[in-house]
Amino acid sequence: MSYQVIARKYRPQRFSDVVGQEHVTQTLSNAINSGRIAHAYLFSGPRGTGKTTIARIFAKALNATEGPSVDFPEDDERCVEIAEGRALDVLEIDGASNNGVEQVRELRDTAPYAPATCRFKIYIIDEVHMLTTAAFNALLKTLEEPPAHVKFLFATTEPEKVLPTILSRCQRFDLRRIPAAEIVDHLKYIAKEEGVTVEEAALQAIARGADGGMRDAESTLDQLISFCGEEIKETDVLSMFGLSSQGQVISLTNAILKGESAVALRELNELATGGKELARLVGDLLNHFRNLLIYLVSRGDVGILQISEAETTALKEQAGLTDHGAVSRILETLTDCELQLRGVSSKKILVEVSLMKAINAAGAMSLNDVLDKLQEIRGQGGDAVIEEPVSAPKKIPAKSKNLEPKQDLADNKASVEQQSSGVKSKSPVVSDLKLLWVDMMESLGVFSRAYFQEAHLQSVDEGVAKIGFPEAFAPQMELADTKETNKALIEALSKGGQSVRVVSYVIADRPDGWAAMEVGGSSGAEIEKNGDASSKPPEGPVDMEEFKNDPLIKKALEVFKGQIVDVRT
Repeated sequence: MSYQVIARKYRPQRFSDVVGQEHVTQTLSNAINSGRIAHAYLFSGPRGTGKTTIARIFAKALNATEGPSVDFPEDDERCVEIAEGRALDVLEIDGASNNGVEQVRELRDTAPYAPATCRFKIYIIDEVHMLTTAAFNALLKTLEEPPAHVKFLFATTEPEKVLPTILSRCQRFDLRRIPAAEIVDHLKYIAKEEGVTVEEAALQAIARGADGGMRDAESTLDQLISFCGEEIKETDVLSMFGLSSQGQVISLTNAILKGESAVALRELNELATGGKELARLVGDLLNHFRNLLIYLVSRGDVGILQISEAETTALKEQAGLTDHGAVSRILETLTDCELQLRGVSSKKILVEVSLMKAINAAGAMSLNDVLDKLQEIRGQGGDAVIEEPVSAPKKIPAKSKNLEPKQDLADNKASVEQQSSGVKSKSPVVSDLKLLWVDMMESLGVFSRAYFQEAHLQSVDEGVAKIGFPEAFAPQMELADTKETNKALIEALSKGGQSVRVVSYVIADRPDGWAAMEVGGSSGAEIEKNGDASSKPPEGPVDMEEFKNDPLIKKALEVFKGQIVDVRT
């Protein structure tokens, strides 16, 4: 007797033998038991998932001697004839080679004749999407109103190519990819029956390579038995099919999440040199990051994932290295790589570049995160209040965003005494305000100072320094108002002899004689010497040390994980 391949030898012979398609087999079993049998069925799904097998089992259940019955005897004569492909009333037609209108007309003409020996005349058409439009139209009338003894069972991998008029006349069943765990269990059973020892890791590798197709997994096992004999190890599977081990995929994933570019490139080079298929490697990485994303979103629920114990342990560790936003960006990068791999000749270069992009994506921030961080930094600015002694009678609000009437500048020319915590203070005259303003700006870093270019010191009264901004520059006022900046301004005023507790920001036009403050202006002493606070400061290079030490610059570098490349005024 000639050798029979594993895929045929262990082909399911009844609904209970079918692996991973319970939603289909259970529905068909219930239909048979209740007598609700339709005249046309369509089975769709990926290759090797059991479409034609289920159609044959259904045909046996319908034409069993004591049927229709789900629990038919395996030695039933009619069922044996159907299983061996010699039943006259069960016709299997290849839609790819019999796709013309003439073949379908012949089928239509023979359909009205009663079956020879069986209860039903059953037409099983595989790859039905290959039929031409004319052939579909020729079948349409018979399919809509077939004789009572005729049943149509269609199978296809591309249901979207079947005419809607045909689909609407069929009961459709979508078969899904078989989970890896169920493939592994079935392969264990076959290996035991064949007297072969297979490592657990090798079975996992075969299941990963099968991509949800049982027939592919069985064919792979058949080939490995011929290659390795009675003992199969993981290395045999990986070397034969160019697959990467689960440990290698996990290690490469760790390198991406930790930002270890050199490690990632070195491991990729080892895999490529070892003959691993790069397209399959990218697919394995995609699958692992997909599992990691689901693990993160589901808060560690591995029940919805079909993964091994080793991968479960890896996901728990990797979940602490990243978040779902970063994983989503990595998935986008790897998906683009997978699409481009089909049309490039230098696959290794493309994967190397994609790994670098994935590492950058892992450490990058989304736009929403950037905005949230900026809002957080800005919120830390708040009210800059230096606490007074307990005897202080009151606290003055830190700032007022409401529009205030312009104050009469003439009032500032006279000294005005005010009571504040029992201490008398005088409001400086207008010229003194300019000098104080320059010293205040000198206390700020270059980055912070830029927000005050259109501002001016409006007054210093009752321990409150009011800084005015023209209405058009109100957004700059909001950016300028931070805790660190206000503290620096108060300290600068205290050095100038002013007792100030609060910096308040108001909308007010700049008085005549005030020039826009340039970044890097002159000190108050220089202005006294030169006699003009509004004169343009000398131009020159930016002091890099001062720029780097600016608090806001430091904070920005920390938030965005960046570095200073160049500074331009």
